[in-house]
Amino acid sequence: MSHTTNAGVRRAGQSTVASLFRNRARLHPSLRALGTPDGQGLDYGTLAMRVNRSASLLAGMGVGRGDRVAILSENRTEYVELMLACATLGAMLACQNWRLAPPELKHCIDLVDPRVIVVSERHAALLGRAGARQQQVITLGSAYASLLAGASPEPREIAAEPEDGLLILYTSGTTGLPKGAVISHRAEIARAMVGFADLGIRPGDACVAWAPLFHMAGAEPALATLMTGGPVVVIDGFKPDEIATMVASTRIGHLLLMPGMIEPLIEELERRAIRPAGITVCGAMADLVPAHQLARITRLLDAPYMNSFGSTETGAPPASGNHIPVGEVPTKLSKQENRFCEIRLVDPHDRDVPDGTPGELLFRGPTLFSGYWNAEETNARDFRDGWFHMGDMFVRNADGSMDFVDRVKYMIKSGGENIYPAEIERVLLSEARVADAVVVRRPDPRWGEVPVAVVAARDDSLRAEDLHARCRAQLAGFKQPKDIVFVRFEELPRSTTGKIQRHEVEAWLKARTAT
Repeated sequence: MSHTTNAGVRRAGQSTVASLFRNRARLHPSLRALGTPDGQGLDYGTLAMRVNRSASLLAGMGVGRGDRVAILSENRTEYVELMLACATLGAMLACQNWRLAPPELKHCIDLVDPRVIVVSERHAALLGRAGARQQQVITLGSAYASLLAGASPEPREIAAEPEDGLLILYTSGTTGLPKGAVISHRAEIARAMVGFADLGIRPGDACVAWAPLFHMAGAEPALATLMTGGPVVVIDGFKPDEIATMVASTRIGHLLLMPGMIEPLIEELERRAIRPAGITVCGAMADLVPAHQLARITRLLDAPYMNSFGSTETGAPPASGNHIPVGEVPTKLSKQENRFCEIRLVDPHDRDVPDGTPGELLFRGPTLFSGYWNAEETNARDFRDGWFHMGDMFVRNADGSMDFVDRVKYMIKSGGENIYPAEIERVLLSEARVADAVVVRRPDPRWGEVPVAVVAARDDSLRAEDLHARCRAQLAGFKQPKDIVFVRFEELPRSTTGKIQRHEVEAWLKARTAT
């Protein structure tokens, strides 16, 4: 068999996000592409022309292949077209979190040294307070519209290659400043394919992009949908009324739902007696949602719930391969490995562990990100031996499924025993009167550390003893929470994805004990 190094052969296999979108626009220019719940929007042909103009505008400001463009904006349609413009130029869109404090935002912008900063009018003052290094700035709104009108609508040659970065999305971990995860065209295309293979999404299904577009849960489904010819509906944050309207009127592929946001949507769907137009799958992070709530929302949406475990770095994989059936109150949330990836579970010396033994999950596959921006030491550590070390502990079961244990870096060591908070949290969340719960560590003079549960109750009938009894029935003695503290639901600090910030709760408990 002969081998060729012909450049044309190599190039023929190199589709990008930009080229796949452009092909959809060529084939179906009149299909709805991008809009808002009120019916305003653009068809594929018009969006493609706006993307051409946006790419020309950025190129005129010196943006080329490998450059970064920072964006600080709420969800809006221009955000999505700027993703596609950067995809055309081979540039990276560094998506800034407007919830950050000014010093954190300054760090995130300066880290990537953008050639251009795009900011919405709403967040212009925040950008000013951040004091990032001076760059060329475009303000979304009338200023951007005027600049766009003067830019060329002619399509540019697509400069990107599959391994070029497209998005820089920031991850925070448990401590330290955010890191910028570089997501390539190759990874975005593979993540879209996994959506079809494992989530059951179909070409033409709509994407309701309400999650912040600076987060993978907002940006990536939008790109996947536009690469495959469906409509993207952009919503400015979590608005149950607008989401419910889309549920009633539009065939949706994956309706993202986050912990802490499901109950308001349940109330809106029930209040309006919404009948879904059709949803393939809903939800994410089932482990953090009370089991009875999973049953209620799946009945109302007539769609299974995604039993997910993924990350910004890996996409929906490694363990989002199964769904919770409609109406089921799950007693166990074992995960199934996704297709198109390889995983290992290893001990602290990177040796594979047997079934039934907790091990850190190592990942390899085409959905994987391309490392953290300007963080060679971190990349060397996390990608050692050609595997990405996720920092998450799992146990593999005899049937091949896996159970999440906890993060490697957050473990309670009590009297020589290792305790992973998620084990206790699952028991607490199985009580229907618990709205949410988190377990953290507390210093203890005898045991070193002990687990303490912080619980938001659904009603006043719930008592600490009820939860202690449930834990005694399901958990080993050393895993029993030594204290249960009740707080209001809204007092639990959360990340942009709805996850409770464990370290913030721990610090609050420490301050509370000190006073």
